[in-house]
Amino acid sequence: MQLGKVEHLFTGKAKTYGDDKAERKMDREWTTAIYRRETDEAVHLTETGFQNDEVGDKKNHGGPEKAVFCYTVRHYTEWEKELGQEMGPGAFGENLAVSGLDETNVCIGDVYQLGGARIQVSQPRRPCWRPARRHRVMDLALRIEDSGRTGWYFRVVEEGHVQAGDVFKLLERPHPEWSVDACNDVMYEQSENLSLAEKLRDVELLAGSWKRSLQKRLDGIPENKEPRVFGPNK
Repeated sequence: MQLGKVEHLFTGKAKTYGDDKAERKMDREWTTAIYRRETDEAVHLTETGFQNDEVGDKKNHGGPEKAVFCYTVRHYTEWEKELGQEMGPGAFGENLAVSGLDETNVCIGDVYQLGGARIQVSQPRRPCWRPARRHRVMDLALRIEDSGRTGWYFRVVEEGHVQAGDVFKLLERPHPEWSVDACNDVMYEQSENLSLAEKLRDVELLAGSWKRSLQKRLDGIPENKEPRVFGPNK
């Protein structure tokens, strides 16, 4: 079954921007790969991401469970209306900007054939402070959470070449009850519902970072969001 299409493909190296002596924290030095560049060429996708692609924060980004960051093109217009600024494809540091797929119809564990690669949905994206720094909107991470327009990550089941224009062919859907939207609801809107947290934690194909966050909630350990959503911006 064909469900979506790659409209834009982005890759890029991590670079350092800003001035560490700047008075405003939002102007200070930071290293990021959020300014990825679009390519029309086929790019080899490995188990840790696209060839010649990097992340700025290797502790919290990248790796097999976050090999590909995907975002739906329909969201850009919504962000432009809300923020009053240009928010086109690539605005969130995504690798793939896609049509036909979004948080409501993509589920944890979905396996897709995409070009020569086979990929599997691993987790929704938990927004951090970097998009806020890029777009100069201090609370952007919180707005992303509240909107549900988070995007999601893929792990790579089989390496291969991918390019803009490739279509997503759904091969497996083991957890139709756990859409990205449903996962976001558990994480952000129903934080007091421990039963749902436990059910989501037990989804075998959910990425380990989400499992650990949910386990902390079940253990009664409160989450401090500030380092993630504001970081050095505030």
